[in-house]
Amino acid sequence: MRKLVIPKVTQASATKLPYPDNYFDAVFTDPPYYDNVPYSYLSDFFYVWLKRSIGDLYPEFFMTPLTPKSKEIVAYSHQEGGFEAGKRYFEEMLKKAFKEIARVLKPNGIATIVYTHKSTSGWETLINSLLESDLVVTASWPIDTEMKARLRAKESAALASSIYFVCRKMERKETGWLNEVKEKIKNHIHKKLESLWEEGVSGADYFVAAIGSAIEIFGKYKKVMDYEGNEINASKLLEYVREIVTDYAVKQILHNGIAEQLSPLTRFYLLWRWTYAEARVHFDDARKLAQSTGVNLEKEWNKGLIKKEKEFIRVLGPQDRTLDDIGNEEMVDVLHKVLLLWKAGRKEEIKDVLLETGYGRKESFYRVTQAISETLPVESKEKKLLDGFLGIKDKLKDKLDEIENIGKQRRLFE
Repeated sequence: MRKLVIPKVTQASATKLPYPDNYFDAVFTDPPYYDNVPYSYLSDFFYVWLKRSIGDLYPEFFMTPLTPKSKEIVAYSHQEGGFEAGKRYFEEMLKKAFKEIARVLKPNGIATIVYTHKSTSGWETLINSLLESDLVVTASWPIDTEMKARLRAKESAALASSIYFVCRKMERKETGWLNEVKEKIKNHIHKKLESLWEEGVSGADYFVAAIGSAIEIFGKYKKVMDYEGNEINASKLLEYVREIVTDYAVKQILHNGIAEQLSPLTRFYLLWRWTYAEARVHFDDARKLAQSTGVNLEKEWNKGLIKKEKEFIRVLGPQDRTLDDIGNEEMVDVLHKVLLLWKAGRKEEIKDVLLETGYGRKESFYRVTQAISETLPVESKEKKLLDGFLGIKDKLKDKLDEIENIGKQRRLFE
């Protein structure tokens, strides 16, 4: 006869669990995602109705007019001290919660932590909190958990997947040396990036999954040092991870072969479209993606392609620009000019631009055009322009060959 086990539900603070040391074999938790969601404020809607309907049955849970907020582990920026104070509070409280998880876990016990955030700042807080606990990440997996059609994903760079970290309660190694750790990260991430690509993980989720894989390596150490004795913080290691992912992703998007021929700005544009499509992105995250491709964002946003909107960055498509404002040097600018000319039906001018700039004879120009088209959703206005131009590509190349041959023949008789 099977014994019926009745689960026990307890309300308690995550930073002070009412259990003895070494009590659980496993712990599962899905902590707040930094500043993504104002959980308590959203809960107020349900709280007031629950208080009216069942408040007398559970008076200890409904003592306040609205949900308690002072001890909520979320990085709110609107409270005293602003963003930096909110970040410090979140990190400190998350650290206490992870230490409590480690305390109640049995030696070598397992903890699964679900987390996701598109910003490096959000990941820094998680990593710093984990590194100061006794929880060591041994594996990580990206799992699709969000509906792509949800309201939160409209006009934003919201993620579709969460990272599931598998951690063990175990001792960390004292020190990892930067050069050795970077080499281990590179080897480990390359294997993971290949499998993620084959599984169809893409865009911002691809970067986040790579961060999860990197933590499996540098999370084994209490600290990482360079040979000059400087301790390397999490943000520096994440910059290195982003550089590796950027290089790998660009090559894969282009199906290898021409990545080295592209200017930093064209690489940035291609990677932006693949990562964020046409969404606007917080400045700090945009800056870090630009930095990984060798682009200085501050120098570029007055040149017509990149636009700053308060604390956000938007990368403009051809439909957002005018012919008079577009130059002839950068490949992405020439592409935008050609697309606007195609839209206006000015095919002869397309040939002139491609001949004048030399891009009409470069296969890389057409490969980049095709790659950008493949990264964008079917409803995208930019994609429609790209596909329209690609539809006349072969005829256009034949015409350019004909013009070039005529030019050669003339030079023979001069």
